[in-house]
Amino acid sequence: MDWNASTWWWVATGVLVACEMATGTFYLLMVAMGAAAGAVTAHAGLGITTQMVAAALLAVAATTAWHLKRAKQPGAAPAASNRDVNLDIGQSVHVRQWSNEATAHVQYRGARWSVRYAGPGTPAPGTHVIVALDGNELRVAPQPHP
Repeated sequence: MDWNASTWWWVATGVLVACEMATGTFYLLMVAMGAAAGAVTAHAGLGITTQMVAAALLAVAATTAWHLKRAKQPGAAPAASNRDVNLDIGQSVHVRQWSNEATAHVQYRGARWSVRYAGPGTPAPGTHVIVALDGNELRVAPQPHP
């Protein structure tokens, strides 16, 4: 079987896409786009040097563009205070009394929890919002008033 250059480029594109699907490394799709550019230039009848330059240029340009796009996006919040990770964040608890160390105990989800004040100023009894979890301790702040 005699494969021409475009066939090899398409095989490389398929292998790169398969590797991306197996690893989840989105950057491999950018390199696969470069390999597809090499295949298109091979279909156009251009030489191997032009094919490789086209593949490299598109792969580098796409990878750089994706990297810059991701760099502009804000990073995810730490898992301890990320609502996407922990559904307790944003829930309300009622604190009856604070200790001198800004800690207390509350009933939450049918169990007794330790809480630590994480808001501004001095803690006061009342309704608080969970802002983070630190092990089995809830970090709370005063509930904002509408």
